Amino acid sequence: MLSIETFEFNPFQENTYLLYDETGEAVVIDAGNYDREEDKELSDFIAEKGLTLKAIWNTHSHIDHILGSYYVKDKYKAPLFIHPLDEQTLRMGKISAQMYGFPRFTEVTADGFISEEEPMKFGNQSFKVLFVPGHAPGHVAFYHAQQKILLGGDVLFFRSIGRSDLPGGNHNTLIESIHNKIFTLPDEVVVYPGHGPTTTVKDEKAENPFCALTLK
Repeated sequence: MLSIETFEFNPFQENTYLLYDETGEAVVIDAGNYDREEDKELSDFIAEKGLTLKAIWNTHSHIDHILGSYYVKDKYKAPLFIHPLDEQTLRMGKISAQMYGFPRFTEVTADGFISEEEPMKFGNQSFKVLFVPGHAPGHVAFYHAQQKILLGGDVLFFRSIGRSDLPGGNHNTLIESIHNKIFTLPDEVVVYPGHGPTTTVKDEKAENPFCALTLK
């Protein structure tokens, strides 16, 4: 059984997700923890549950989603996985940290790459990788078909969509990703976004003002 713990980290109010199951294995999706209090909040939960952190999986590598990558990699010796088309975004981390005022940020490099052709696994869990560019060139989402859960990053939000005006972004590509990869999932799929509350595929298909299929 997949369990998900949500942490809201850093000034961008980014959602960092800790996924774990009955085996005690866990992964972090988008480590956004920045200050010592946030580091402690994440590590205390991992210790309390007695989890073994196996990896960091990035939906994408914008600064608010990688602020805690060094801490998690260093503390847990956990490899970082990204899509290869997001390497440039990851390399921009130092410049972005200077621009947005994050002096504690430490650069990291990827330890492995994510592909649509290969599921991502830990414990007894398996996730289909969806390549969903438009917000970032190497953006992916992780779909857990058994429990109908999507870790969607910054592509689709509750009644909103991700920005497409950042380097490597493209509005038409983003809308195509939503329509072709997310809106083709079952209606009952729960979307865990990179910011804000969860939503469902059904609700966003019907009511999202930027990409709904049924709005008049």
